[in-house]
Amino acid sequence: MKTVAKPARRALAESASKHPLAGTTMSNADMIVQVLADEGVDTVFGYSGGAILPTYDAVFRYSANHPPEQEIRLIVPATEQGAGFMAAGYARSTGKVGVCMVTSGPGATNTVTPIRDCQADSVPVILICGQVPRAAIGTDAFQEAPVFNIMAACAKHVFLVTDETKMEETMRRAFDIARSGRPGPVVIDVPKDVQNATGVFKGSGLLPVRGYQERIDALAEAQIGPADAEAFFKLLGQSQRPLLYCGGGIINSGAAPELRAFAERFGIPVVTTLTGIGAIDTTSALSLQMLGMHGMAYANYAVEDCDLLLAVGARFDDRVAGKVKEFAPHAKIAHVDIDASEIGKVKSVDWAAVIDAKRGLAQLLKAGAGFKKDFRRWREHVARLKKEHALAYDTESPQIQSEYVLQQLNEITKGEAIVTTGVGQHQMWAAQYMDFKHPRTFLTSGSMGTMGFGLPAAIGAQLANPGKLVIDVDGDGSIRMNLGDLETLTTYGIPVKVLLLNNRGDGMVRQWQDLFYTNRYAGSDKSLHTKDFVKAAEADGFPFVRRVTEKKDVRAALEAFCSAAGPAFLEVITDMHGHVYPMIGPGMSYGEMITGKWIPSRVRPTEEPEGEVTQTEYF
Repeated sequence: MKTVAKPARRALAESASKHPLAGTTMSNADMIVQVLADEGVDTVFGYSGGAILPTYDAVFRYSANHPPEQEIRLIVPATEQGAGFMAAGYARSTGKVGVCMVTSGPGATNTVTPIRDCQADSVPVILICGQVPRAAIGTDAFQEAPVFNIMAACAKHVFLVTDETKMEETMRRAFDIARSGRPGPVVIDVPKDVQNATGVFKGSGLLPVRGYQERIDALAEAQIGPADAEAFFKLLGQSQRPLLYCGGGIINSGAAPELRAFAERFGIPVVTTLTGIGAIDTTSALSLQMLGMHGMAYANYAVEDCDLLLAVGARFDDRVAGKVKEFAPHAKIAHVDIDASEIGKVKSVDWAAVIDAKRGLAQLLKAGAGFKKDFRRWREHVARLKKEHALAYDTESPQIQSEYVLQQLNEITKGEAIVTTGVGQHQMWAAQYMDFKHPRTFLTSGSMGTMGFGLPAAIGAQLANPGKLVIDVDGDGSIRMNLGDLETLTTYGIPVKVLLLNNRGDGMVRQWQDLFYTNRYAGSDKSLHTKDFVKAAEADGFPFVRRVTEKKDVRAALEAFCSAAGPAFLEVITDMHGHVYPMIGPGMSYGEMITGKWIPSRVRPTEEPEGEVTQTEYF
């Protein structure tokens, strides 16, 4: 049978399904909106302004001329930053490309943080920015900013559309780039006169980007060949204590089913990064949950004890690897990642495959059909670690502990809710104390650690998942960053539940100041601030608003909060001196992990043995 080349196959497919509007003359603004519709976009998050008005008008006209089920919904947040994080929440919770649209100048620069956040966590979004007319670019015109220059360092790709005949193809290519390979944000900067220009809509076609399609096609065809598979299973066969270390790449590639099947088939325990939470059901016997700076003590001890670490869709970042030379000190390293630049970047590897996590795990699973080895003794050891070094906190304190609140919430949600967070102590406690049975249900700013992420991300996630319970677990420091979007919830009737753990300060910063700066609370103490969050929520029209100050009231308040119709706001006043443990401090190894007063720390040998560690030293 004759093989049809890729470009020829693409051309055949396009000719077989010609777009019904092909050949129609329309403005570029209308083309932008039509491509959005063609790509399945049902929601655009954004804030209008002069330079983007032609495209906003096109959205209005498109929706006015289509039935409700085909409309493109426009959600207007309090700020452009909120729009970016709403698009990110939409994308993170679905795997689809999120879209935000803003005006030029300050509108565009206000989105720098969410775009960088999406790039750091590999989230596919499209940002469409208005720009001053082409003739005015470079003249310091009103609301002009060098978007291309600013965003080039923050996004996966940036387009400045100066050729009005290439608008349609640029839009289609932007979506292709955002979701292909390692996903990421793409920025399209469109001068106002380009938006107004008219042309003939083709209904197909991608803007050529030299070399990109070839790289993506090569990735799509990547294989773990027989020799590579044999080498991997030789490593696994030599191992007594293998461990899977899984990151956000599992989530991005939709590889959770393959990961779970792989772990079950070979009986290998799993640790995940913050952004990998949900890759494996956290209630599974094979799940050790999160590793790293504030990871589970038992997860970190397992990393110390393992002799083979298989990293999948993870990048050995500083919050995980920490003191790199002492990370997984007794383990050989195998690494599967879609991004070749991540292989060996931080930690040298003994085996690697540059391939999408879903395909890579599926191919290894198939290649290992005949592999036989029982890691039961290792799993028993890991089970003891989980029991002996379990999470714990001060349960006798008269003050409400954040851990207690999240434990109670977890009993109510049973791992089925979509949870977003701000950044800080509440973020780590949510990762530790809540269960997540499915991927794309824990949404948080990982690499950038952006305060203010939780509330707008929850809005995007709720609009993308209208039947789901979506909860923003937030802190008083983080929620202040995008507090204006409380009104967005009530304006559109979006039933997000906002749980505010108020410890009257920037808790994580204060924790570091307690431990490393002799209690000098420079800028982190908010106890003198007079913000009444309950009154703010009431002013924004929340139908359910409550504050809890007594531990005995926590459970009933949470149950009412979760079952409330429409948006709900619950503030819980928590212990302002609570610390997140475990903690691996700056410059520390896993063996130096601080477990606090309540989590038992294991006693380490005073001298490390020479050479490879043996089973008997840890079992």
